[in-house]
Amino acid sequence: MGDPMISIIMIVAMIVIFYFFMIRPQKKQEKEKQAMMNALEVGDEITTIGGIIGEIVSIKEETVTIETAKDRCRIRILRSAIRSVDVKASEKY
Repeated sequence: MGDPMISIIMIVAMIVIFYFFMIRPQKKQEKEKQAMMNALEVGDEITTIGGIIGEIVSIKEETVTIETAKDRCRIRILRSAIRSVDVKASEKY
């Protein structure tokens, strides 16, 4: 049989590798998304997870109202439904 110490070292090594390749990058992505959501401003152009593109016209605690391009339709969405900020309001003008 093998040395039990080698088995323990292998298990610990697998846990460390799992942490660095799976858990750590996911936490980094969560922090980046939270920072993006906290930095939302009226006038930002965003894309939702459903593919809707619009400009933010109002922001409340958990919801954001966006206005779509030509038809100027207003849609209220959750902050968590925002995939990305395409153009910041400060970059437009």
